[in-house]
Amino acid sequence: MTPAVLGGLLAGTTAAGLLMVIATVLSGRRPSLAIRVLPYVRDLTAAPATPTGREPRTAFGALAAPLLRSAADLVERTLGGAASVRRRLARAGIDRSVHDFRVEQVLWGFTGFGVAAAYCLVSALSGPRSLVPLVLICLVGFASGVLWRDHHLTAQVRKRERAIVAEFPAIAELLALAVAAGEGPVSAVDRVVSRSHGALAADLGGVLAAIRTGEPVADAFDRLAATTGVPIVARFAHGVAVAVERGTPLTEVLHAQACDVREAGRRELIEQASRREIVMMVPVVFIVLPVTVVFAFWPGLVGLSLTGP
Repeated sequence: MTPAVLGGLLAGTTAAGLLMVIATVLSGRRPSLAIRVLPYVRDLTAAPATPTGREPRTAFGALAAPLLRSAADLVERTLGGAASVRRRLARAGIDRSVHDFRVEQVLWGFTGFGVAAAYCLVSALSGPRSLVPLVLICLVGFASGVLWRDHHLTAQVRKRERAIVAEFPAIAELLALAVAAGEGPVSAVDRVVSRSHGALAADLGGVLAAIRTGEPVADAFDRLAATTGVPIVARFAHGVAVAVERGTPLTEVLHAQACDVREAGRRELIEQASRREIVMMVPVVFIVLPVTVVFAFWPGLVGLSLTGP
């Protein structure tokens, strides 16, 4: 085979591979039918997710999907706590099933395993090593990845709940103004949700969607009070449910709850400032003060050494 023919074959193979990669990337970026349709039916409750959460788009994904499902089932049997995971996923606003979360844990575990395997490979190339410690390091890397995904979910829950607490006073004031203007609780929630963006607005949007699909108003707000992890939101939802059932005034309750949240935020800010004040003293005491002492006494020490016998 001449060099020209060999070069042509290599160039054609490379071009075909690049075209396949580009086609795969473009097909992955194409939005699915559900993504194109859901914005127009966002007031309806979401359909149950598929067992895998998404269909594989590539041949490698199709081949790896059974392995991931089996590994996710093994992680579920080992760790357990499906109810806790489901509750934290709901509190974090993540629309995934427990099985999808277990698959993500497996992927994070494989990432940790890859990092540990790379370290073990470098260590083995640098000199002879025993096989058992290297295998243990890889297993620890896999377990660390799995547990870190669980820790990251808890961090996502805390971040979202802090955002809800920060948004609550403004949402409560807007609801109080709408109710005081003569609108009902459901109409007020609809008006505020349509003009708000955030975690609390998303939760209220879910309540509104449940009401529009036929669930009683009091039951929808009671379900929000039972599933949320923020006490002030639970009290708000319970107050709205009681107001709808018994016809009690809601404006004063919303104003009082907003004032309570703002006052709690001020107290927390003062407490954080007091703790940060102590932390700010550390560089003053351990860095600035010793340097000041050295500058104060060093000339005297130099003078004593020069004038001494």
